[in-house]
Amino acid sequence: MATLLTSLQNAHIKNILKLNNRRQRDAQQKTVVEGVREAARALQCGIAPDEAYICPELIHTAEATAVWQQLQSLETQGKVTLFTVTPQLFAKAAYRGESGGILMVIPYLNRTLADLHLPSAPLLLIIDGGEKPGNLGAILRTADAAGVDAVIVTNHAQSGTDMHNPNVVRASLGALFTLPVVEAEPAALLAWLRQQHTRIAVLTPEGERPYTETNLQGPLALVLGSEAFGVQQTWLKEADIRLQIPMVGIVDSLNLSVATAVVVFEAVRQRQEGGNGHIANLKT
Repeated sequence: MATLLTSLQNAHIKNILKLNNRRQRDAQQKTVVEGVREAARALQCGIAPDEAYICPELIHTAEATAVWQQLQSLETQGKVTLFTVTPQLFAKAAYRGESGGILMVIPYLNRTLADLHLPSAPLLLIIDGGEKPGNLGAILRTADAAGVDAVIVTNHAQSGTDMHNPNVVRASLGALFTLPVVEAEPAALLAWLRQQHTRIAVLTPEGERPYTETNLQGPLALVLGSEAFGVQQTWLKEADIRLQIPMVGIVDSLNLSVATAVVVFEAVRQRQEGGNGHIANLKT
């Protein structure tokens, strides 16, 4: 039976707040999933939380009720520690007020490149040092919608958002769980891509070729970097193709998630039409 928490000084509630800090997340190898839709998608993907927090007064939808019932079932099986909390405690623990009364603490996903099971001509998306959690979450939604085969996140000293940031979970609407998402060091990732015989296409303002005039079929890794710093020099040096998005206005950069969506859906279009023999006159 779920334990009722009422104290604002409860150690469990304090720990949820600690997990907003990356150092604490990495030390505990845990992160926070907040919201009905996000929790439902995590559970649908077989991710069992270590702890779950329910505010009954905030459970107002059939979906929220179904998630609560599923968590109760997991508690009965001894697979999760379930707490009920007052609205005051939930407001303290939750980042946003419209979370629907459900919050979970889950272990890190800890997927690796070796865990990826890819088709013969995969479309991979590499985000190199993206500095905004909201952007990374939006990119995961785009990748999910477009059918990208895997998203690989790299970080470096200048910038970088980790995939387990609670804001990434929120902004992705749970796509973090529905997609193969991996964190990898650039050097190891580059070696892996070469072993997979995957072309590397880097998006950069200094790209030699518009993305719409380039063949984006076959095994391909699209690499995009942070808005502030771009991709690391290693990627520019090792790129098989350097692409650009032609821009006619006075601004010199697009939002990272927007740029990603533009190029990803062009790659998807080419693959769909190429299968029907409709793509021609594109440079490889």
